Amino acid sequence: MTLLNRQRRLEGMNAPALQASLLTKHYGSTRALDGVSLEIAPGTSTAIMGASGSGKTTLLHVLAGILLPDSGTVAFEGTSISSVGDRERSRLRRDQFGFVFQQGLLMPELTAIENVALALMLQGRSKNESVAPAAHALATLGLAGLEDRRIGELSGGQAQRVAIARAQVTGARVVFADEPTGALDSTTSSEVMDALLASTVAQGRTLVMVTHDATVAARCQRVISVRDGRIVADSLTHAPQPQQTSLTARVQNGVAQ
Repeated sequence: MTLLNRQRRLEGMNAPALQASLLTKHYGSTRALDGVSLEIAPGTSTAIMGASGSGKTTLLHVLAGILLPDSGTVAFEGTSISSVGDRERSRLRRDQFGFVFQQGLLMPELTAIENVALALMLQGRSKNESVAPAAHALATLGLAGLEDRRIGELSGGQAQRVAIARAQVTGARVVFADEPTGALDSTTSSEVMDALLASTVAQGRTLVMVTHDATVAARCQRVISVRDGRIVADSLTHAPQPQQTSLTARVQNGVAQ
């Protein structure tokens, strides 16, 4: 059992999913984060908004353990992730966190199912053990029949759903999404948000997302605005979660069609 898992069992599961305290981060003389503190409750959706250079992406990366803060702390379910070693943070990102990026960062030489299965193989499962859950994840997101297509053979929306499947197939407790709809038209953006919310919050997982699109942000329960490395607004929108579309029903029921 890893250090994080031992501490998490001792401290219980009543802690926030993520807790940040007085985070600072500089790039040379540029101040990216300036004393940011926040808590994110388990099973909720949070959008972080801000102009280019506001610090929103840096905040996401620090919360996810990709970057270390210059000062301050980040905790996942009550356990500090900013004070553990690189190997422990890598294990956390592999096993407990999922990631969806603007361009998906999928491997173009692999098929859709291979991209999703790779997340499980990195956890130590064999390819044979990984294929079935990968196929199921794709099917619940409406991609049945497209498993063997390479990423270049998919539409932008389909590719992002492959990225969402990869992010949640490992059972990640928190999914971080960095401009997941930034390269998509409005209709496709709405469909991708349906898939993202249905695969995270509707399943009891936590979603933290960076976006510049106010319409996309409004789909989340909470919207945080960042400017000059500080949180300048934090409001709970209580926006409705995705309607019971056929896609949402498939994900909630776990039915591969």
